[in-house]
Amino acid sequence: MSDLSIQLHWQRGEPALLTGKYSNTHTVQFNSDCDIQVDAAPDWGGDPAHTNPEQALASALSSCHMMTFLALAAKAAWPVASYSDYAVAHLGKNAPGQMSVTRIDLHPVVRFDTGFSPSDAELDKMQHRAHRYCFIANTLADSVEINIMQPAREGA
Repeated sequence: MSDLSIQLHWQRGEPALLTGKYSNTHTVQFNSDCDIQVDAAPDWGGDPAHTNPEQALASALSSCHMMTFLALAAKAAWPVASYSDYAVAHLGKNAPGQMSVTRIDLHPVVRFDTGFSPSDAELDKMQHRAHRYCFIANTLADSVEINIMQPAREGA
């Protein structure tokens, strides 16, 4: 199997590490050349201009789900033209009362080449198969909701 890594760096910018008096902003580096600034979610005092870990988790799930869907669609000879998603990580208290991401909702929109249109049941089945085989989905303990969205009609 594979080992996949990131590099994280945080540097204190204040004279002392005091409760509520320091920045959580840090850098996460992917593959030695892709750096992103990460901070706490805005509700927890983070900079809304930076990615937060909860968004990164939703992004990881959304990306994994899409790649799994595309692999399954290719095997089924479905001519996918484009795929987009709007993923939402919901924060709340889990069963033991701890703050956690309690649910992630995916809202995929899949467009196909002209002349191909799977039924709603076929698309639903393929999306749920993608969820079942997605590595990230298999890692998460809490709920993942998949709400298939219909693409906007041309000219509408």
